[in-house]
Amino acid sequence: MAKKLESLSFEQAISELEQIVDNLEQGDVALDDALKQFERGIKLVRQSQTKLDQAQQKVSILLDDDSQLQTFEPDSE
Repeated sequence: MAKKLESLSFEQAISELEQIVDNLEQGDVALDDALKQFERGIKLVRQSQTKLDQAQQKVSILLDDDSQLQTFEPDSE
């Protein structure tokens, strides 16, 4: 039974997507099963893209707040 998309980590979603691609590339899947796997794959891609977008937004927020970030320069003695 496939896990709910929301409960999958990014890495789990990518792993499942790779498995789906492998299954479909083999060509031994019945049409109905292939369509179900393709649909699941599309959902996994969308969920993964959302997670990437959220991570990118967090990084951008952290980098935009450069007033608190300073370059470390060791004391030269």
